[in-house]
Parts: sequence; structure tokens; C-alpha cells
Amino acid sequence: MTPTLKLACTTALALTTGLTPAFAQMTAVGPGEGALSIVAWAGYVERGETDPKFDWVTKFETATGCKVSVKTANTSDEMVALMNEGGFDLVTASGDASLRLIAGGRVQEINTALVPSWSTIDPRLQDAPWHTVDGKHYGVPYMWGPNVLMYNTTVFKEPPTSWNVVFEKMDLPDGASNEGRVQAYDGPIHIADAAQYLMFHKPELGITDPYELNDDQYKAALDLLRVQRTLTSRYWHDAFIQIDDFKNEGVVASGSWPFQVNLLKADGQPVASVIPQEGATGWADTTMLHVDSKNPNCAYMWFEHQLSSNLQSDLSVWFGAVPSVPAACSDGRGMQTAEGCDANGLKDFDKIRFWRTPVSNCSQGEGVCVPYYRWVSDYIGVIGGR
Repeated sequence: MTPTLKLACTTALALTTGLTPAFAQMTAVGPGEGALSIVAWAGYVERGETDPKFDWVTKFETATGCKVSVKTANTSDEMVALMNEGGFDLVTASGDASLRLIAGGRVQEINTALVPSWSTIDPRLQDAPWHTVDGKHYGVPYMWGPNVLMYNTTVFKEPPTSWNVVFEKMDLPDGASNEGRVQAYDGPIHIADAAQYLMFHKPELGITDPYELNDDQYKAALDLLRVQRTLTSRYWHDAFIQIDDFKNEGVVASGSWPFQVNLLKADGQPVASVIPQEGATGWADTTMLHVDSKNPNCAYMWFEHQLSSNLQSDLSVWFGAVPSVPAACSDGRGMQTAEGCDANGLKDFDKIRFWRTPVSNCSQGEGVCVPYYRWVSDYIGVIGGR
């Protein structure tokens, strides 16, 4: 899908919900209000409690007087629900949440002139369609990366070459079945992973975009997920529970985030990760400001802080992600290196199919594709065994 068509689809999303995006409210950044509440993915806002080397909150609080509180969300749907509920200032939203938040009027347009380091953001992210509508920005890019296949290196002496180890019944290299030893992501957007797998293995379906599925393509993806249901020991959404499952519950393969891989490796566990031959979906996360934020000055201070090279560099190392500020890969102000950014996928941007909210009007035609509300209800049916 072209960027122009993506923007058109985003606008259509707003129109079909009967809601319109909220415009920028900030014209200047004043004194901090003393507090800042953030809905974030696990590992995204660290103050050194998990590992003292990784702390980008304490200095911010000292410099601004804005006391940061964090609510960890495990899925994009949870992030949307929390922002709809209100009471939070910022959210680190992935592309399958950001467009819904914009269309629902839950986040406000960002005045990029009030973010001095905006120009340092990777140009590929500055106008990305998951946070930009009709040329208006509704967030500040944070981190991006792929959804990887995490595996147990004791079972897999060589890296798996295909996602089939989590989608199809088979014996693994240790001679035992994969039944009950694999996991899948507990979120409707996982349908896109099945669709991407089918793009490679069943080209006759004609899938060209895993977020744009007609009824036949969508049915094929659901059928594959029903097979996966018979293999899956748990649908994970809590990163730390997945970590425990790999350590203690005999799980040997699953889609995952680099965050879990890094923590397990640091703990001496026999795990590694790979992007198999079919490619990977991924996430490009954007920090967005609630339309009714009570602490907008602190929020804009955080926008600038999150773009600082040392934060971008250290978070990239901690999470196994790619900075939204390319200079953070090599300027030496943080822990990351150019080689580390390459390992995290810096050069794979065009190969990753980033999470995006599915809408009915797509490149296949008006009303042709299955919209996200059906993904939600049908995925609940799949994981429930229906």
C-alpha cells in the first residue's frame, strides 16, 4: 500500500467511526506540572529497578520536576482501553493502536515545533502513516523493530528457518512433537503473522499485505490459526510470564520481542532468536499525548527527553530495538553501536511489515478487506477453541 493510500485509509477510519482527530492544543511549553503518567510496553520506561545500568527516568525527574509513573500494558488493545478510560498523559502506541486512538479522538495533534530534536528523527518515521493523518502528526516516534522467533538452543542446534515450528504440527529436532511446547501472541494482530506465513507458502491466495485480507484470505489465516491452537500451551501477552515459561514450563519456540530474548540470555538461559525465511511483522512505536492530558508541559518535556541520543541508545540495547534517532547508533553517547543497530534490524526496515490497524477500505477496493473489529471477535473465537 502506498503512503498516500495509507493516509486515505486512515482518514476513512476516522470517518467510519463518526469521530475526528483532535488538533494540537499546545502553542508553548511552560513550567512542568510535577507529574507525568505513561502507558508503556514492558521495558520501555526504565528507572534502574530491573537493572541499575538502565535508567532514563531519574535524570528526567531531576531536571524537570516531573515525577513519572508507569502503567505497563501487555497488548495494543489494552493500551486503547486505558487511553479511552483516561487519566493518563502519554502512551507508547504501536501501529495497530495508534490509528484507532487518532480516529477516536483520544490523542491530540503534536506541535512538532515544540520538540527541538524532531529533525533528528529517522526521516522514514517522521511522516509514518501510523501516526500521521492529512499531514498532521499525532505522536513522536520512539522505537521500532521486528517480532522475532525465539527458540531454545538446546532443542534447536541450528536456528529454525521457518515459522512452521509454531504454525504446523511436527516433530522438532529433539525428536519430540511441538504440541504443547510452543506459544502464540495473545492479540488479534497475530492474524497478520498467519497471513504473512501464507503469503510465502500459499501464493495462490494472492495475499500482498497481511493487514489487508479479503474474506477468502482471512478465512485461510483463521484456519491456520486453528491448527496452531492445537499446538499452543499458552497465548502470551505478559513478557515476564513468557520468560518464566521458557525457563520453567518447557516452552521451546514462540513469536516474541527482543526484550524477552535479551533478559533470558542475560540470565544464562539457552535461547536465541531469528527472523525466518517468511519475514516478520514488526512494531514502530509512537509516544502519543492524551487529548485530556493534565500534564502537557511535562509531556512535551518527555518528548524531547525521549529523543536524546543516550536514552535512544541505551533503550535500543535494553530492548533489542532500533532507535528512532539514527545518530544514537554510533555517536558514542550511549551503550549502542552501529553493529548493534544492524543486528537489531536497522537495515531491515523495508522488510518488516509493521503493525497497522486493518480497515475495510484497502488497496483491494472499497469495503473489500476485513476490518479490525472482526479480527478482534474472530481471534477470541480461535483462542477459545471455536
